[in-house]
Amino acid sequence: MKVAVLATDGVEQVELDRPWQALEEAGAEPELVSLESGSITAYDHIDKGDTRKVDAVVSSADPDAYGALVLPGGVINGDFVRADSDAVAFVTSFFDAGKPVAAICHAPWVLIEAGVVKGRRMTSWPSLQTDLRNAGADWVDEEVVVDGNLITSRKPDDLDAFSAAIVEEFAREDEEEPAV
Repeated sequence: MKVAVLATDGVEQVELDRPWQALEEAGAEPELVSLESGSITAYDHIDKGDTRKVDAVVSSADPDAYGALVLPGGVINGDFVRADSDAVAFVTSFFDAGKPVAAICHAPWVLIEAGVVKGRRMTSWPSLQTDLRNAGADWVDEEVVVDGNLITSRKPDDLDAFSAAIVEEFAREDEEEPAV
């Protein structure tokens, strides 16, 4: 399965790297989709981290080419991605198609902007709970929450559970896909 990982400058590095590694170890093909071509700079909280090469630009990326979507966190990343109309449309297309989506930390801001959280049970970085509740989500304080095709998690400390849920749910989806 090819998996889109949507992120830009300011992404929390560990929230990009750990799920990416888990996907690769499970045989998936993650691709970094971003707002612009070139590379992005990840962060370790407020300190600049490593750069990552962008595989596809969201404005021209085809959501049908991917079986699932991962939205890593980071305050800067979440805010920049939710402000980009092409990124929001890209995210929305995964929900419209019923494909699995995973979001951690501040990434649920993007889901709010996409209008896909109403009636969903989910979690996030604690400071987003009011935003999520105001958008109609049932926010809970748990390390990982699976609600249908949506997987959410709170923070880097939850990455083991988040990555395991991603691998399990994405594998389930991949098994259900008819052979083309």
